[in-house]
Amino acid sequence: MKLKQLSLVIPNEPGALVRVCEVLKRHSVNISTLTLADTANFGILRLIIQEWEEALKALEDDSLVVKVSDVLAISIPHVPGGLLKILELLNENRINVEYMYGFSLATRERSVQIFRLDDTDRAIEVLEQAEVCLLEPGELFQKE
Repeated sequence: MKLKQLSLVIPNEPGALVRVCEVLKRHSVNISTLTLADTANFGILRLIIQEWEEALKALEDDSLVVKVSDVLAISIPHVPGGLLKILELLNENRINVEYMYGFSLATRERSVQIFRLDDTDRAIEVLEQAEVCLLEPGELFQKE
């Protein structure tokens, strides 16, 4: 159920993102999805990578500081209120969404949202009980 996410603080300057991508390319590591949030001086790069352990080693070997976090990938119907249902369920159970980001797979009927939560294990229990579609790593990374 849980996915490993790699997070890096990178300088907010030209070439910082290029460096990360070059390291991963040299090691033949593919990025499944990412998000980059910025501040005036730095960015927080979050990566979902199937071969996360290999990516972690490659990035650390290149002197980059990487944090590994557990996140959930939730498949959500692409309809008005689809996300709201998940958020209300988490809120009712006092589970805080620390951050999230999303992307779509091959279909427009559902989207995938990556959630970083303050209590991932409790969230899994609550979401499974409500029959929410939590994606296994194999489902997220399967090739069409």
